Amino acid sequence: MTRAVHQTATGVLLPWPDLDRAYGPWPADVQVHVWDGVTPHSEPTEDVLAGIGLWVMPYAVPDAMRLLPRLPRLRAVQSLSAGVEKLLPHLPAGVGLHNGRGLHDASTAEHALGLILAAQRDLPRWVADQTADRWEPHFTRSLADARVTIVGYGSIGAALERRLLACEAHITRVARRARPDEGVHAVADLPDLLPTTDIVVLVLPENPHTIGLFGAKELAALPDGALVVNVGRGRTLDTEALLAETAGKRLRAALDVVEPEPLPARHPLRHAPGVLITPHVAGGSTAFRPRAERLIVEQVHRFATGQPLLHPIPRD
Repeated sequence: MTRAVHQTATGVLLPWPDLDRAYGPWPADVQVHVWDGVTPHSEPTEDVLAGIGLWVMPYAVPDAMRLLPRLPRLRAVQSLSAGVEKLLPHLPAGVGLHNGRGLHDASTAEHALGLILAAQRDLPRWVADQTADRWEPHFTRSLADARVTIVGYGSIGAALERRLLACEAHITRVARRARPDEGVHAVADLPDLLPTTDIVVLVLPENPHTIGLFGAKELAALPDGALVVNVGRGRTLDTEALLAETAGKRLRAALDVVEPEPLPARHPLRHAPGVLITPHVAGGSTAFRPRAERLIVEQVHRFATGQPLLHPIPRD
C-alpha cells in the first residue's frame, strides 16, 4: 500500500465519459474532467489542468505523457497498463504512480493460449491451405500433455495456468525469486527446467533484471521442436538468438511482443520459419474495458476520501 493521497487539488482527469451513469454518482468533492488523448482540440484548458490531482491516463496513447508538464498540482497518475517502465522516467518527483495490475490478465492469458494452440495445431498452415485451395491433412502437436514453463509467474501467469490446466498441460512456475510455498521456481533454476520444457511462455516485465534474460544460452537449453511464446515485453527475449534457432527450424515461436517494436517491414523475424507474430495486441480485447472502468471508479472514490490508491509502483 502507498500513503494516502492528500488532495491539494480535487480535479480528476479520466479517459472516458459517463462512468457515473453506470457506476453511480461521483463523490461531491471532486471535479471530474475527461480527455481521451486523441480527439482533436479536446485537451482541457490550462485552468482545468491546474486543478488536476489525479490523472487516469488514456490507454495505448503513446504521446499522452505530453500533458505531464501542464499538471502542476498532480499528486497521482493511474496507468491502465501493467507495464509502466516507459512512464517512470517522465514522472515528476512526488507524484505517485499506480499501474493497471489485473486489468489485462484475462485478455493476455486468453491471447497466449490462442498463440499456443495456433502453433501446436498448425493453424497458420491450415489458413494458408484454405487460401490456396489445398486439402492436405496431417497430424499435429497437441497442448494436452505438453510441459509448459511459465517464466514471470504473476497474476497473468496464474490466469494462463488456469486455462492451460483445462487443456491438460503440465505447468512449471518460474519467477525472479523462488516461492516454495506456492510451487514457484527461481529464474536461476531455468538451466535445469528448460531441457524438459515443450513450451516456454515469457510473461516478463521490462526492467534491468529482465532485459535479455532469455538469450542464446536459454534457447539452446530447450529441446528440439520446443515453442517459445512471448506475451510480456519484447526486450526480454534476444531476437538475434531466436532467429538463429528458428532459421534451422530447431525451435518455433509465437510472439505478441518483439524487439524492435513495431517490427519493421521485411525484418527477418517476419519470415522466419515456424514463427507466428501478432502486433502487441494481447491486452486489447473486450475484457479490458469493464475491468478498467471498475478500477477507475474505485481509485476516484479512494482519492476523494484520502484513502491509499491501489497498485502503487515503488519509486526510488
